[in-house]
Amino acid sequence: MKKRVTLTFPKRAIQMPVTYRLAKEFNVAANIIRAQVAPNQIGKLVLELLGDIDQLDAAIEWMRSQNINVSHTLGEIIIDEDICVHCGLCTGVCPTEALSLNPDTYKLTFTRSRCIVCEQCIPTCPVQAISTNL
Repeated sequence: MKKRVTLTFPKRAIQMPVTYRLAKEFNVAANIIRAQVAPNQIGKLVLELLGDIDQLDAAIEWMRSQNINVSHTLGEIIIDEDICVHCGLCTGVCPTEALSLNPDTYKLTFTRSRCIVCEQCIPTCPVQAISTNL
């Protein structure tokens, strides 16, 4: 089973090897989608967790016991078609090629099923046509 979660770490837990512990102690694979971690600051990780449902639940319970805030991520990337100028800058940073330019029309195409909501496209958009509903 897969679960996408956002972890918010308190300042003192930022050095903890969470993904290692998830793999070693709970047999849960953690794919890091997005990370914002710096010493002496609150850290955030967006992870896709893969494992047996009981193992996932145990891993999430363990993280919460370590004062790590765990929230389920169900968000999506939203593209405002009225604002988008189809410049294609977002296509260069999209790791899954969910964003592409149609070779015939040169209009932006968004393949939602390929999107992993890494949010790399959001700061790249010069007209702020891309956002998320997280």
